[in-house]
Amino acid sequence: MSTTLTEDVVRVSPAKPRVLVMANQKGGVGKTTTAINLGTALAAIGERVLIIDLDPQGNASTGLGIDRKSRVLSSYDALIGERPLRDVVTPTAVPRLSIAPSTMDLLGVELEIAGDSDRSYKLRKALQTFFAGDESRPDPISYVLVDCPPSLNLLTINALAAADAVVVPLQCEFFALEGLSQLLTTVDQVRRTLNPALTIHGVVLTMYDPRNSLAGQVVADVRAHMGDKVYDTVIPRNVRISEAPSHGKPALLYDLRCAGSQAYLKLASEIIQREGRWRSA
Repeated sequence: MSTTLTEDVVRVSPAKPRVLVMANQKGGVGKTTTAINLGTALAAIGERVLIIDLDPQGNASTGLGIDRKSRVLSSYDALIGERPLRDVVTPTAVPRLSIAPSTMDLLGVELEIAGDSDRSYKLRKALQTFFAGDESRPDPISYVLVDCPPSLNLLTINALAAADAVVVPLQCEFFALEGLSQLLTTVDQVRRTLNPALTIHGVVLTMYDPRNSLAGQVVADVRAHMGDKVYDTVIPRNVRISEAPSHGKPALLYDLRCAGSQAYLKLASEIIQREGRWRSA
């Protein structure tokens, strides 16, 4: 998987793995698509990436070619403490990209852990144990991307409690700012009660159609409201991105040259530059 993104940058090794959560309480905004393709793009430019699928629908797992029948262990097992996360992690067809897949068992996880005093920290603890065993590898995980369900439930709370920062996919449509406002309120609540270090890494505008004047107005409104928290990269509405999951592939493997794939490569580069891990050559 070749790209020209690395020609003018030099890698700086991360001090520790970074946990980025793809979150938006509104559905259909591109959370799973962003998790899959951002993870693939980061892996393509040299990072070792783990995706954790916390959505019971399991679309991130399916989109990376993990057949439902093969998901003997899942993120559910790690959350309830039945198995360590390292036993759950599964390699994908993308070099340097692995996933903790999802199963429908996640639908019942709230009932199983609701009475536990550490119910909001199950994912954080699973990751801490995983990182302790992973750091001895010559190529340890540098990014963890968590794909959340489209609701504020205990799965999403676990993701936010374990995260360093939130990446907010935001569809370029009329109710975008309303959904963003709800998420910002949630992040503030989690920061006050569970995870004081949590930040908004950035807002990524998705499904942008330049032929739609409303989409342009949404972009302008979000940039006016969020300023430099909005990534420069905008993800276009793209047929190849929509087709890729049905083939069990991220868009970057399905069609590297399509506009959507190129946008996710640019987004990966922009995220790393924000992280301060790359510098001009």
